[in-house]
Amino acid sequence: MSITAPRVFSYKVVRDLGFAPNPFYGVCTLACCKPDIRDAAEPGSLVIGTGGQTNGLLGRLIFAMEVAEKLTFTQYWEDERFAIKKADMDAGLRAGYGDNIYHKDAIGNWMQALSHHSFEDGSLNVANLQRDTSTDAVLIGSNFVYWGSLAPEVPTHLQNFEGDDLRPRGRADRSRFSDAMREAVFDWFSAIPTRGYLARPSGW
Repeated sequence: MSITAPRVFSYKVVRDLGFAPNPFYGVCTLACCKPDIRDAAEPGSLVIGTGGQTNGLLGRLIFAMEVAEKLTFTQYWEDERFAIKKADMDAGLRAGYGDNIYHKDAIGNWMQALSHHSFEDGSLNVANLQRDTSTDAVLIGSNFVYWGSLAPEVPTHLQNFEGDDLRPRGRADRSRFSDAMREAVFDWFSAIPTRGYLARPSGW
């Protein structure tokens, strides 16, 4: 570990449905919601999602992902590796919560696929589109842990590490951690014994 660890981002996953993040098919992706984190995070960063009061998982871990790639929406849409993440509302929950839903038409207008972020009839949900595409970035990680409904508590030593706390306060995201805290978070993440998708989303 270097003296200065990469950045750590922590936020509350208010609705854990397998959409944001999308932990399926061996790759964890964050393509929708959280535009500020998608803008600031870079390959090497850690993004951690905890539960909230609304889903009964306050202070518990939903997922942790090391960012490996950062793509634009167009790159994500056109990359054959992620075609399986395009939403298909008629093919079950995993496919229905696909997050590969944005691309541009021939004249550069954003297109929103029928998905969790469109309206049920497939019409454009402008509010979701504007929020999601305000940052043209998709975070991708193959080194991740998605606990979902098995969400464990945030480790005690990361709840109070020299006055720092991995858990977000209120609805605010957290990213201003000390170097020592970031090192501690990366050490914890590296020591997690099991990787990948461990349980279904708590919201299913």
